[in-house]
Amino acid sequence: MPGMAVDDGLTPELLLRAYGAGIFPMAETRDSPELHWVDPHARGIFPLDGFRISRSLRRTLRRGGYEARFNTDFTAVIDGCAARETTWISHRIRDLYCALHEMGHAHSQEIWQDGQLVGGVYGVTLGAAFFGESMFSRRRDGSKIALAWLIDRLRLTGFSLFDTQFITPHLASLGAIEISRSDYHRRLQVALARRADITALPCPQDAHSVIQRNSQTS
Repeated sequence: MPGMAVDDGLTPELLLRAYGAGIFPMAETRDSPELHWVDPHARGIFPLDGFRISRSLRRTLRRGGYEARFNTDFTAVIDGCAARETTWISHRIRDLYCALHEMGHAHSQEIWQDGQLVGGVYGVTLGAAFFGESMFSRRRDGSKIALAWLIDRLRLTGFSLFDTQFITPHLASLGAIEISRSDYHRRLQVALARRADITALPCPQDAHSVIQRNSQTS
């Protein structure tokens, strides 16, 4: 794992300061007691006007049969993201981000079906920046549906930066792009100078409006 070891005195408040400086922590394994600061040479971001809703995802969104919820079970989302054979989400990271959630700086977009959590995304907010941490799916397209609803929410509530940290083929297929570290830090400073409230929706979200607004901007 690249990066400098994190001091044992890391608190949620110091973690927010780190995000403001453009760095974030990761652990080697679930049981690792140490965290490491990461500042990638190239950064992944989601242009908020560039999310790609494929025909199949559009059909899934329209078909319904699921419920999109926000911040109703943050711990279940972070646990869902960590529930894989290898994960950088250690017990310490879980505790820190749950504390950030209690402070109003970490949030979860959730997809529920038949009373079960089937997909979700969680991340951190600071100014008008959203720092996406991880996502998961237990049913087909669970994380894609969550991303569609989350990006619509970020647009509606005044955000200008969606940081994905790294870029993967999956994220790239949905419209994520890679930018240089210097470009990222420039965009970050602009976002930090603005105010946004992810909880303050000016109009309601529904599947039809999520699709329509995305079609207007992408």
